[in-house]
Amino acid sequence: MNAPSPGRLVLLTTSHRVAPGQLSWPAWQALHQADRVLCADPAHPQLPYLREAGVEVEVAATPDAADLVDFLAGGRTAVLVQSGEGDRRLTDALSRLAGSGRVAMPDLELLPGAYDLPGARLIDLVQVMDRIREECPWSARQTHEGLAKYAMEEAFELIEAIEEGDRDALREELGDVLLQVVFHARIAEDGAPATGDEESEEGDGGPFSIDDVAATLIDKLVRRHPHVFGDAVAETPEEVRAQWLRVKGEEKERTSVTDGVPVAQPALALAAKLASRARGAGLHVPLPEGPGPGPALLALAVEAERQGTDPEAALRESARRYREAIRAAEGH
Repeated sequence: MNAPSPGRLVLLTTSHRVAPGQLSWPAWQALHQADRVLCADPAHPQLPYLREAGVEVEVAATPDAADLVDFLAGGRTAVLVQSGEGDRRLTDALSRLAGSGRVAMPDLELLPGAYDLPGARLIDLVQVMDRIREECPWSARQTHEGLAKYAMEEAFELIEAIEEGDRDALREELGDVLLQVVFHARIAEDGAPATGDEESEEGDGGPFSIDDVAATLIDKLVRRHPHVFGDAVAETPEEVRAQWLRVKGEEKERTSVTDGVPVAQPALALAAKLASRARGAGLHVPLPEGPGPGPALLALAVEAERQGTDPEAALRESARRYREAIRAAEGH
């Protein structure tokens, strides 16, 4: 005679980053076909949806491993709906039983009930930022104006990581730049003033959230890529750039090619940007003259831009070499 089947225990894992109830088809099959469905967490977000789907769930403390093995003997199946951290006490107890060699152990199956989609960890980031904003005394008092300097610092540190080719630093600095976006969006969600003035309003649109920021960006990207999301044709990088500028110009309804150029950026970058805008518009504007190094520096920046060189990056590279020369002179 064949030995009775020891049964089957399914450890069903779910992700808090996926909307409750959105389980895979194999997960739903296992839940409906199981002889018992157990869950040790009475606050598990899946429970209301499982019950609505007709799945009877036993909510209790971690089941005794030996009792569970006895129940499964004879070919029964049980599904354990786990929390995000799993249930180490049960799995450790099952391991001890298996190690004893005296018990016929059930087949153990790990079944992912939901998979994180790309970008799912951004949900965690938003939740962490929300808690920090509410519970951290320093973060709770921050305004857009107070944080502005950090955005500039993090952008420069990101540029440095890119120029040095440091992949670990690049990952970290991208996170720091992302933090600025999430932090400012969280402040805006509170309706905090954008200028740091307690009496001012939060712009014409009022409070907004990180989802509004993402939605605005998505709309912009779709509009400015009609060759990807529409019927337009752009087969070269030059055609894509021309199309982007044309669509952007239609959106902004600007009256000058200098509109939208932030004057607060580093001076060489500002000069190169203005020269690029003028050249792109076919304008031939004489460079200003006068005493001091300003006009000469401006002329160098404009010429570098005309040759396709970023004057800001070029000067930064030369300054970096100069720094190393200074350190060498110091004996480092």
